[in-house]
Amino acid sequence: MRRVALTRREFALGLGAAAAAAGAPAAFAWRSEDQGAAPAKHAGLIRLNFNENPYGPGAKVAAAMTRSEGEAMRYPDAEYAELQKEIAALHKVAPERVILGFGSTEILRVADAAFLGGDKNVVAAAPTFEAVLDYARVMRAAPVRVPLTLDARHDLPVMAAQCSSKTGVVYVCNPNNPTGTIVTRKEMQQFFDQVPKTTMILMDEAYHHFVDSPNYASATEWLDKLPNLVVARTFSKVYGLAGMRIGYGIGDKDVIAAMREQLLQDNNSSAGIAAARVALQDQAHVAECRSRINGTRAWLTKQLKGLGCKVTDSQANFLMVDMGSDVGPIIAEFRKRGILVGRKFPSMPTWLRVTIGTQEETAAFFAAFRGIYCGGNVCVAA
Repeated sequence: MRRVALTRREFALGLGAAAAAAGAPAAFAWRSEDQGAAPAKHAGLIRLNFNENPYGPGAKVAAAMTRSEGEAMRYPDAEYAELQKEIAALHKVAPERVILGFGSTEILRVADAAFLGGDKNVVAAAPTFEAVLDYARVMRAAPVRVPLTLDARHDLPVMAAQCSSKTGVVYVCNPNNPTGTIVTRKEMQQFFDQVPKTTMILMDEAYHHFVDSPNYASATEWLDKLPNLVVARTFSKVYGLAGMRIGYGIGDKDVIAAMREQLLQDNNSSAGIAAARVALQDQAHVAECRSRINGTRAWLTKQLKGLGCKVTDSQANFLMVDMGSDVGPIIAEFRKRGILVGRKFPSMPTWLRVTIGTQEETAAFFAAFRGIYCGGNVCVAA
């Protein structure tokens, strides 16, 4: 495959010129049927379906959100700029290399809008977080789905080989949603060497903070070497701010400038920005959440394996377990027992995704699991 050498500016201007094609979006696959349900519909249910942090934000963050009420009538422009600077300082980059989003899903959307069009395609794993593929469909860009390996990991050599001059974006979720598996440092380096320089590499690190494997590396280490790399992060997971909708991306300044043109104006709230700024400083709460969630993840993995179940090697705040049969009825059975679990993933139809809740919530899930799982069949314990 011929490699095309581009300057940073040529790359940004060339890919950024891919205009957004008009079209109404279909229902996004990554949205659950319960996504817009009234809160009362979930009252009393254990919610292990959206990979949320069950412990929520720390007390300092909650206080910051409360204080923001006094500025509710003001646009948060100054605070927006300060958060941008603080994220830049955290990653040791210039502020113009940081873009803020309405959650990290907006970062994924604007990457598609900037670098895809009707003549482009997007390469992604199957299954993975599908927002990039759903937004690409709106852009009339063709999806190229690459099945995971037998151990439920990204097949990066095949994904790189699928990239061509027509590939606007190649998307890697690391750790991957829904499997929780990771791409290793060595695999990532080889992948970066193989992907054409004309293709935007979009690395989604929403679950970065939960990884404890020594083989993992954040793609932020390569930001100064690869002008065609953007790393997306979020405050929705370990920071416990899913409802505040704050995310960000980091990349080359010209690439970020091309993406910024696609942003919704005034795309963050005063409360969300205030929460994110304090959350960045409250690393003690981050460490506590990571320790508690990872401890419960290890406990649940051990319990499931003790029953002879296949479980993904998750490095995120969720895992997948092979139920041995279609999970549709199993999901419904869990709901009857007061527990919401992840949706069915068509390319892994027998695998159930469950978010790691508190230790008590997760123990309740396992108790229900033992009554439902009977060697691959849905059943009720005697």
